Order: sequence, then structure tokens, then C-alpha cells
Amino acid sequence: MAAPLSFLGFPSRLADGISPCAVIFGSGHGSTYPGGDSSGYALAADAIRTASQEDAGLVEHWDFDLGGTLFDGKPLCCVDTGDIPTTMHDNAGNRGRIEARTREVLALQAVPVMLGGDDSVPIPFLAGFSDHGPIWILQIDAHIDWRDELHGERYGYSSPMRRASEMPHVAGMVQVGLRSVGSARLTEIEAARQYGSHLVTAREVHTQGVEAALRYIPEGARVVVTLDCDGLDPGIMPGVAARTPGGLTYTQAIDLIAGVGRQAKIVGFDLVELFPPADLDGLSALTAARLLVNVIGTIARQDQRSQS
Repeated sequence: MAAPLSFLGFPSRLADGISPCAVIFGSGHGSTYPGGDSSGYALAADAIRTASQEDAGLVEHWDFDLGGTLFDGKPLCCVDTGDIPTTMHDNAGNRGRIEARTREVLALQAVPVMLGGDDSVPIPFLAGFSDHGPIWILQIDAHIDWRDELHGERYGYSSPMRRASEMPHVAGMVQVGLRSVGSARLTEIEAARQYGSHLVTAREVHTQGVEAALRYIPEGARVVVTLDCDGLDPGIMPGVAARTPGGLTYTQAIDLIAGVGRQAKIVGFDLVELFPPADLDGLSALTAARLLVNVIGTIARQDQRSQS
């Protein structure tokens, strides 16, 4: 029986005495709505791993996105530990397992990198940072996700930023890529603004550049980046449940990631809402894999800066 694929062929652990700079893990299910089906999203982590295999032998090659090799000439420091065992509709159990794994990774002084899953999985992921605050959140998404509840569920995919705003260790948030219409009503917009969230539309990024969002992130802040795939334009990310024209480009997304790494520090990253059943020729999985490469490269470089 063939061993399961890992992202870029990364090992599940490093040699004794070597600490990882980042730990990848998948989480297929979070808090699924009553009568809902999150099984399509549970395919995302392995779709991304599969898309990365073509580049698995190129880790030491020059990457023009990063301006160097993935680990900038240093030893490999990222592992892929596979998926957390989650069960659809075991909402409380799934949240507990995601939070626990996040805490385990942070205890290693590594950056947790989670592959979802729908947009409910960031709630326990962010909760796992409660002993590692204060943190800022950079959300890349078409929607603000501020519903207090939907269908009686307060921890579903329409509520992650509302729940994050209630976490004492969250110091602030920047929400970028917003456009079109979603579950948010005027009351949710007012709640987000009253909290102090910085709402940055995709149009603002197109006209002003990524600085439209980066200017709100304090210098030196500890930042968790949560990336909903529908924050990107469906021309490069068609594999989402709600395709919305006018999203961020691939270059804008990686420039945001690199910008955070330069002026602050990425301490966590999650990628959610990739829906492989809607993908076209694997394009979305490939784009997601390349985004993850940029995240890992940025983490490796900021880790080296902190040691210099």
C-alpha cells in the first residue's frame, strides 16, 4: 500500500534535535451546519498535496516568487503531519481536536499551517493561540464572516471573524478582498466596524495595491493569516462554492503574504474553502499549492531573520 502523499514530499518529522519552523496539518471538517455536507471540502488538503508533487523534486531550485530557494539555502525545516481525524457533524469534537493540534504545534515554537476544510475551521485554530497573544488577523476573503449565528450554529463558516472578535488574545484584524454580496447584512457590517476591523475591498487593492491592507498591520505584530479561497478571483481559483468576480490576483495574494513577513511576523496560516468538486483541471489546487509555497518560504525567511 502506497504511503499517503505529503506536501512537496516533506517528512512527517525531522531528525532528533532539529525543530521545525512550520508544521502542516489538514482538517477536513469543522462545525458543519445542520443538514449541511462538508465532505467536498474535506478533499481539499489532499488535492493541494497532490498538486504539489510535480515540484517535490524542485525544492532546492530557484523560485522567482521568493527570489531564492524555498528555504533560502538553509536546511528543510517544514513537516507535514497529515490530517487530524475529524467527523462531519461532530462539531464540538472537531473544534477540540483542531485547537489541541494547534496548541501542540505552538508548543514546539513552530508555525501551525492548517489546510481546511470549510471556513469554520479557523475558529478553533485561532482559539489555539490564546496563550500566544496578542495576535492580529489578516483575513483574505470575499466575505466578512460576522454572522453571530446561522441555522442555530454559532461556529459555522459564516461566523469565524465574529467569534475571533470575542477572543481576548486577538488585538485586531484586517479583512481584505471583500466584494459582491454574501450572508452579511447591515447589522454585521456595523458590528465589524464597531469592533474596529479594517475592511478593505478587492477594488481598493486593485487601485491602491496591497498597501491598502498592509498599512493597518502594526510593525512587528504577530499575525495569523486566514485565507478563504474565494478571496481570489475565480479566474485562477474556480474551485470554490461561491465564485465571485473581481477577486485578488495570485500576485496580490503573495505580495500580501510577503509584506506581512517583512513588516510583521506570520505566526499561523490557514487556507480554507477550497472545494475540489468545483475545480477546473486542478487549477485551484495548483494555485493553492503555490500560495502555500510562498507562505512556507516567507516563514523560513522570517525565522532566519529572528535568529540573526
